[in-house]
Amino acid sequence: MTQNSSYVIGVDYGSDSVRSVIVDTASGQELASSVFYYPRWQKQLYCNAAQNQFRQHPLDYMEGLEQTVKACLNKVGADVAGNIKGLSVDTTGSTPVAVNEAGLPLALLPEFAENPNAMFVLWKDHTAVQEAGQINQHAAQFDVNYLQYVGGIYSSEWFWAKLLHILRIDEAVRTATYSWVEHCDWVPFLLTGGTQVQDMKRSRCAAGHKALWAEEFGGLPPDQFFSSLDPLLAGFTERLYKDTYTSDVAAGNLSPEWAGKLGLSTDVVVGVGAFDAHMGAVGGQIEPYHLSKVMGTSTCDILVAPNRDMEGKLVKGICGQVDGSVIPGMAGLEAGQSAFGDTYAWFKGLIAWPLEQLLRNSSVIDTQTAEALKEEMLGKIIPELSSAAMALPLDEDAELAVDWFNGRRTPDADQLLKGAITGLGLGSDAPRVFRALAEATCFGARSIVERFRSEGVPVKGLIGIGGVAKKSPYIMQMMADVLQMPIRIHPFEHTCALGAAMFAATVAGIYSKVEDAMAAMGGEFDKEYTPNTGNSTFYDKRYQKYQDLGGFVARQTVGKTDAS
Repeated sequence: MTQNSSYVIGVDYGSDSVRSVIVDTASGQELASSVFYYPRWQKQLYCNAAQNQFRQHPLDYMEGLEQTVKACLNKVGADVAGNIKGLSVDTTGSTPVAVNEAGLPLALLPEFAENPNAMFVLWKDHTAVQEAGQINQHAAQFDVNYLQYVGGIYSSEWFWAKLLHILRIDEAVRTATYSWVEHCDWVPFLLTGGTQVQDMKRSRCAAGHKALWAEEFGGLPPDQFFSSLDPLLAGFTERLYKDTYTSDVAAGNLSPEWAGKLGLSTDVVVGVGAFDAHMGAVGGQIEPYHLSKVMGTSTCDILVAPNRDMEGKLVKGICGQVDGSVIPGMAGLEAGQSAFGDTYAWFKGLIAWPLEQLLRNSSVIDTQTAEALKEEMLGKIIPELSSAAMALPLDEDAELAVDWFNGRRTPDADQLLKGAITGLGLGSDAPRVFRALAEATCFGARSIVERFRSEGVPVKGLIGIGGVAKKSPYIMQMMADVLQMPIRIHPFEHTCALGAAMFAATVAGIYSKVEDAMAAMGGEFDKEYTPNTGNSTFYDKRYQKYQDLGGFVARQTVGKTDAS
C-alpha cells in the first residue's frame, strides 16, 4: 500500500444474500469480499410462493450488512481499513417497505415484528396484480400520460401497486404507515443516522423506473391522480418526495453508531443508492447501445444512450427510461425477464424431488452419507443437463417452452402470464426439456432486443453479468446464436458490488465522475461468445414458434392480466 492509497466498499443486496467488497480505487482490484445469506429468507419465513408473496425482514439486511463489511475489514487489516473513503449500496427493486415518520421500517417495531405486511416487499412479490391493473386503467383517464416513461404499463412488481395492496389488506399497518421507502433508499439513510424520513435522499433510479417520478411532471404525479384511484393513497405524495438524486451524490457520512458497528471512520462518505442491475451495468463497463444483462434469478437488462438520441423517443413496454438512472447525463433504459435462473432452479427442484424427499428415509445408507450424496447430486444436476442438452441435434420440432414462470416483465409487463411446455412425448427426457427451457430464456432475451430495435433504439451487443453468465457456457453460446450478437462476459465475480464501489469512489471525491471511476477501476472482459451464423435460420424458425406459443398462452389470460 502506498502512502496515498485509498479504498472503497461496495455493498450489493441480492434476492438471496448480501455481498460486500473492498476495492482499490486506483486499480479496481478486489482486496476482500464476503457473502451473507439471509437466514430468515433461507427458511422462507413470511413467504407464500403459491400466492406469489415474497417478503424479507429488515433484520436480514442489517445483520448481513454488518457481518459482511466486518468480515471484509478483518481480511485486509488496519492499514486498509483506515483508508476506506466511501461506501455505496445497491439493492433489488422495486423492494419497498412501510415506515413511520422517523423512517423506521414497521417490522422493526415489536408489534409488527412478525407481520409480513410490515416487511420489505421483494421485487418478485406479485400480490399486487389487481392494483397494478387498476393503475393502468386509471391512468388512461388522464390527459397527461403518467405512464409514458415506464413503457406505458405499470407492473405489480413496482412501488405504487405494492403500497396500495398493503394499505388495503392490513388495517394495522395502514394506520402506522407514514411513508413508503425503497430498500436502496433506506440503507444509506440507516448508515448515515437518518431520523426523519422527509430528509431521506431518494434514488433517481428507483423513483424514475418504479414510482412514476419524472422531471417533466415536476416530480411524482399529483395527489389527485392517486387519491382518485383510491382514497387510501391521499396525502402520500406529500410524505414522499419531490427531488431525486443520482448515485454520484453523497447521502451523508457514516453515523457514529454505524461507524462503531463496522469499525470505520465517520469520515467515510455514503452514496445515494440505486438498483442492483443499474450499478451492475456500471461495474460491467456498460457503453452506449450495448445491453448489459445481469443474469441471476431473473434478468435485468440495462441500456444507456446519450440524452440527445432519446429526444422524442418513448420505448413502449419496457421498465422505464430515466435520465441519470445509470450514468448521470445519459438516459438509462431498463428491461428484463421475471424468471431466468429461477426457471432452471424450478426444473432442478422438480427432478430433484426424490433426492430431497426419499434419501433422508433410505434404509440402504446412513443419514450423513445420504445428506452428502444429496448435496453432491444437487450440485451436478445443471452441469450434467447442460452437457447432455448440448449433445442433442438441432430439431425444429423439438419440445418448446415459454419462459413466463414468474410472469412477464418485458416486453409489456403482465405478471399473470404463466410458463408453458409443449411438444412433449414419451421420448421427452430431462435433457430435452432442459434444452427447451434454455431456449425459452434465450428467446425471452431476443424479444427484449427486438422491442428496443422496433422502437428505434439499436442494440449492438450484450455484456453478460452474473452467475449464469459466468457458469453456463451452454446457455451463453445459445443466447449468442439466438440473438446473432456477440456476448462479452465480465470477469468480476461481484459485478454489482464493483459498480457500487465505483460510485463510492465518485461520491468520496476520488473521481470527478463515475465514467472516470469506470475507466480506472474496470478490467478486461475474460470471455466472448460469438454467434454461430449457421444456426441463425434454425433459431429464427424456433423463435417464431416461441412467439406463436406465447401468443396462445397470453390469449388464455385475456381479461385477467394486470395490464387489462
